[in-house]
Amino acid sequence: MKRKILFLFLAAYMVCFFSSVSVYQNSISSPVVSDKGRLLPVQVKSVVKAEDRKQLQKLIKDSNQVNDKFSIAGMQHSQGGHTYYPNAIMLDMRDYDQILDFDPKQKEIMVQSGATWDDIQKHINPYGLAVKVMQSQNIFTVGGALSVNVHGRDIRNDALIDTVKSFRLLAPDGRILNVSKTENAALFPLVIGGYGLFGVILDVTLKLTDDELYQMRTKMVDYQDYPGYFKDEIKKNPKVKMHLARISVAPKNFLKDMYITDYLLADDQSRYKRYSKLKNEGIVAVPKFFLGMSRYSDWGKNVFWELQKNYSKRLDGSFETRNNVMRSESAFMEYESGPRTEILQEYFVPVDQYPGYIDDLRSVLKQEKDFNLLNITVRFVEKNEKAVLSYAKDDMFALVLLINQGRSTAERKETERVIRRMIDVTLKHDGSYYLPYYHYPTQGQLKKAYPRIDEFFTEKTKFDPNDRFVNLFYEEYGK
Repeated sequence: MKRKILFLFLAAYMVCFFSSVSVYQNSISSPVVSDKGRLLPVQVKSVVKAEDRKQLQKLIKDSNQVNDKFSIAGMQHSQGGHTYYPNAIMLDMRDYDQILDFDPKQKEIMVQSGATWDDIQKHINPYGLAVKVMQSQNIFTVGGALSVNVHGRDIRNDALIDTVKSFRLLAPDGRILNVSKTENAALFPLVIGGYGLFGVILDVTLKLTDDELYQMRTKMVDYQDYPGYFKDEIKKNPKVKMHLARISVAPKNFLKDMYITDYLLADDQSRYKRYSKLKNEGIVAVPKFFLGMSRYSDWGKNVFWELQKNYSKRLDGSFETRNNVMRSESAFMEYESGPRTEILQEYFVPVDQYPGYIDDLRSVLKQEKDFNLLNITVRFVEKNEKAVLSYAKDDMFALVLLINQGRSTAERKETERVIRRMIDVTLKHDGSYYLPYYHYPTQGQLKKAYPRIDEFFTEKTKFDPNDRFVNLFYEEYGK
């Protein structure tokens, strides 16, 4: 009897053991991934780290025999599943980050697509050179930046597409294509701003510019005066190279007060060397604390706005190099919460329509008492329709919204409802919205904001008829 009991116990133990091993192995071979928003966790077939061109080319060629699907990931700060797909192989490009060539005289650099802007800045800063266009932070990969066709604080250079000389693309059939405005030119405006749906960007040659010394100018303005101030004091003044503004989300002056930071070419460039050393992140505890307070109370939002204003005033007259302006602090915005997350939205509105747009936006948001809006940053984007999925059909102000929201189905639905209302307001004012974020917009809103979207997906189908490259954005809107 004891032997029988022992046998049954051992048999049960072995079943549990091998089941656990199987579950463990499955979790390794089929991991669950998500992006920065943490709203769309998905189980993928595997995550493969990019090592070299031959490895990537073999993966794609072999996939045509077994019908594997691929998605492409960098830092995964997009928030709508643009970097993964169920049961697909996710290519992690972050270690594919070598500097391949650098010509200081021609002001050009060639990098693998997993290189970050920080990698480039460290390489070119000793030569007195800087990037022309990038995001406001330098943590992102170059391949990811091309895939969303980024813009930044620079008001004299357009979107990123204008600073790209050429790139190499690993196509769905395994070929490696040189792409520029003259070679395979039809792919140039599709891949840039194409969200990884046409293949793997292997390496990129970028045009650089001189690193310069800027003097900062800060000012408070009313939102109604902002377009006039921008056109007269900023756009017409060639000394102003970069620009950034914020509009208040504090209840006491909601969507009315603004503070502006301009970066003017310093009169005395001989002081450049004194400021040229690249800066690292400073002390972020204080702004992180007050941003945290603003998540939970109107009092916190009011205090955080006053802190931001006072800090901007202290910067007035100070000096900063171009490279250091493009190394903005982001650590204070890092946020971890089990039931909640923070998402971004970005809306583009023509400069002249800005005051009326803000009035309509305020009217909508004052009705939404539970919508937790934490910050709005305003930048300028010059008209640029060179990418098929261009977002700036006019000279636009770009409003970047930081939103705190719950992760439950009901809370996502509620955020979706409010965001669709905001997008309707944006479209009413001849605006558009940025695509790297959660797919709250409707198909109708997408087509109105991006009138060439059907052309984009048609060209995707022609170039990649077997859907070798996929993601959740494509699943939602393209299929």
